Amino acid sequence: MDFDLTGKLLISTPAMGDTRFHRSVLYLCAHTSEGAFGLAVNRPIPGLTFTEVMDQLNIPVTGPLPQRPVLAGGPVEAVRGFVLFRGAEAPDAPDCSALADGLSLSTSPAILAAIARGDAPAAWFLALGYAGWGPGQLEDEIAQNAWLTCETDDALLFSPETGSALWNKALQSMGVDPLSLSAMSGRA
Repeated sequence: MDFDLTGKLLISTPAMGDTRFHRSVLYLCAHTSEGAFGLAVNRPIPGLTFTEVMDQLNIPVTGPLPQRPVLAGGPVEAVRGFVLFRGAEAPDAPDCSALADGLSLSTSPAILAAIARGDAPAAWFLALGYAGWGPGQLEDEIAQNAWLTCETDDALLFSPETGSALWNKALQSMGVDPLSLSAMSGRA
C-alpha cells in the first residue's frame, strides 16, 4: 500500500457501482494493508431518532437530548452502533479507540449514556453499521474513480446537513462542481 487514507473523507462519484454508496460521504477510521473501515456521515436512517435508540437500549434520558438523525454508517453489521466524537475524554472502556486528529470512536453504551445525561462531547454522531474493505479493495475502487478523497473538516464531518446536500458540500470543499462529474472513468 503506497498511501494511508486514515482520517480522510471519501466522496463517492457517479462511477460508484454500488448503489448503497450513491452520493455518500464516508469518514475513513482506519486504512491499512489489511483493509479499511469507515462510517458514512451523510446517510440518515429514515424514521429512526436518537430518542428511540435510547429507549431500545433502556438508557434513561435525563438531560437535554439533541434532535439529530441516526446515520446508516454502512452495510456491514447494520445493527451495531458507533459513536464518532470530538471534544471529550474517551470513556475508559475497551471498546473506545483514539483515531486521527483527536477524534474518538466508541461502541460502548457508556458514551450513549453520557449523551443522554447531557454530557455530550462537543461534536458527535451515532451511526449504525459500517463500511469495510478487504486488502486492496478500496485502492481498486479509487483507481476505478469510484471515490474522491479529501481532508476531513469538522464542518463536514459533524454537519447538520445530510444526504445530497452534504455530498455537494463535500465536493465543493475540494473545488469540484458536482455537475461536472461523469460516470465514465479513464486516464489522461
